[in-house]
Amino acid sequence: MSEQEKSASGAPIYRYDDVQPKEFTPATGDWDNISLIADHIEKHAGKVDCVFHEIVSDIVHIDVHWIKPSEEFPYHVLVTSGMSDLPMNVPGTMKGHEYAEVCALLPAEWKIEEAGPNKLMTDFFKDEASYWPIRWLKKIARFPHEYNTWMSNGHSLPNGEEAEPFADNTKLGCILLLPSLSLGTDFFKLDAGDGKTIRFYCLYPLYKEEMELKLNKGTDALLDKFEKYKISDVIDVSRRNTCVKKGLFGLW
Repeated sequence: MSEQEKSASGAPIYRYDDVQPKEFTPATGDWDNISLIADHIEKHAGKVDCVFHEIVSDIVHIDVHWIKPSEEFPYHVLVTSGMSDLPMNVPGTMKGHEYAEVCALLPAEWKIEEAGPNKLMTDFFKDEASYWPIRWLKKIARFPHEYNTWMSNGHSLPNGEEAEPFADNTKLGCILLLPSLSLGTDFFKLDAGDGKTIRFYCLYPLYKEEMELKLNKGTDALLDKFEKYKISDVIDVSRRNTCVKKGLFGLW
């Protein structure tokens, strides 16, 4: 067995360049699990206004539940269901963390469209500046099952080897998974019975330089930056890069 690759901070690095994803396996979804998750969402984040259903699903059936901004939660809340239909391949030290879902918080002004009578979502799907958070929710929710791996607190994924920006209107190009501070601690865990606990991780988009800090110094070093500059879990495509010097001669 080859030695586990680690970053400068000592955290393990998992690479999948040479890993063949699983063959296409149709999935229809665990409706009991979906119902549990929907109830959990409505209890802690508000009424589900719309569900973006997958028409054809591979390995797991991933839907995205959309809660529109409200007085209590003045931002869009997007939460997956289906990632937790199957257990992830966690290491022995992470027993009890086999099941997860992911969420994303978007500012109230974010453009989201829903299907309706005589209305298709083709334009929305094509507008990557609007659609990329949903694309990444689905990508991350399927990723551990496709590659026989796991995703958990503090894990991160770049958009390709060079962490390319998610869309033309932003330079963010990586995703970090952490609990959502805005939705609170009660939202983070769902007791699904029979010893099954589902954990809900939030998407925190990163700049490439922030990803490099995490790899070199660890997640805590990045979180210190987030705290210093008051970085929220509500996605801001033009937020400051906490790891790039600004001002005259590159000084802060």
